[in-house]
Amino acid sequence: MKVAYFVHDLNDAAVARRIAMMRAGGLDPVVLGFRRSPLPPSDVGGAPVVDLGRTADARLGQRAAAVLRNWLFASRIARAVEGCAIYMARNLESLILAARVAGRQRGVRLVYECLDIHRTLLGSRTVDRLIQRIERSHLGRIDLLVTSSPAFLSNYFTPRLAPDEPALLVENKVLGIGGPAARPALRRDPGPPWTIGWFGMLRCRRSLAMLTDLARRGEGRIKVLIAGRPALSEMPDFDRTVHGADHLAYAGPYRPEELPALYRRTHFTWAIDYFEEGLNSSWLLPNRLYEGSFHGSVPIALDHVETGAWLRRRGAGILLRDPVPELAALLAGFDEARYAAEQARVDAIPLPDLVTGQEDCATLAAALAGRTA
Repeated sequence: MKVAYFVHDLNDAAVARRIAMMRAGGLDPVVLGFRRSPLPPSDVGGAPVVDLGRTADARLGQRAAAVLRNWLFASRIARAVEGCAIYMARNLESLILAARVAGRQRGVRLVYECLDIHRTLLGSRTVDRLIQRIERSHLGRIDLLVTSSPAFLSNYFTPRLAPDEPALLVENKVLGIGGPAARPALRRDPGPPWTIGWFGMLRCRRSLAMLTDLARRGEGRIKVLIAGRPALSEMPDFDRTVHGADHLAYAGPYRPEELPALYRRTHFTWAIDYFEEGLNSSWLLPNRLYEGSFHGSVPIALDHVETGAWLRRRGAGILLRDPVPELAALLAGFDEARYAAEQARVDAIPLPDLVTGQEDCATLAAALAGRTA
């Protein structure tokens, strides 16, 4: 069955993971999307690409214009998705285009994949209310909602929009569909120093400040390793901060196959996020939670958010209220025996809680097609 997958960023590694899940579930995807790079990729995870143009982070007006341009010339998109029985849209701007094309077809299923609740969907400005009305009108047209955290349902979709359609929870787990998954046996250097890793999408300015402060306070007993692509729209001083901080290193962007080597250098995973604090950051379950735990790096999370609740149910992780003073005091007295006990609790998390397997792919494919796996 052919799937048209509409995305807001062709260069997002998570898009390739979702394409891999579709293909493993027996679906045949084509991906249509905007890009952040000068040129579009030739394919994403083996799926052909339809380029919708270049957009930029934190430029809402420019992105809206790009959506409108494609909306007005939807016939080009309709030709590209001919024969697709499922239109799946990742985030609202993609849903607007998918719904536009779906309105010209009969019998296609429209799926909304929402993995972040943007601040505009919760604001009270005139432009915020307009975007909220657009989402409500489109939510009434979808056949399936896909989201990555139960807190998005309980805190946003159910009370605010009361969707009638069923929802599918697809957590941001490590992709492991090539065969039986096993945790990598990583040999870490004993601590101290204790190294905290912050990898992936780097968009939280407050996290950067906290990690810089922790590294400074630790005076060599605490180190920080950062890797990934920073959102300079949120952290314009990122380069100056990381290059000027003691006991903090930035490894740059990385490829997925480099993760074991990166996590081998860490003892802990920073799974704290204050981006859109009290809203989206309190509800999400970040990819680094699963990724770090899979690689045996002990997650550090806030006690009162969904990430903390996820860890508490599994009896693992370092849960904090006020991260900098609490963590600085905790690690000041940490030794190898204490760390081994924390790591053992992480290793006891059931592997299916951390890894997306073939069964998960079959469940996703069946839900997208409107049938039971």
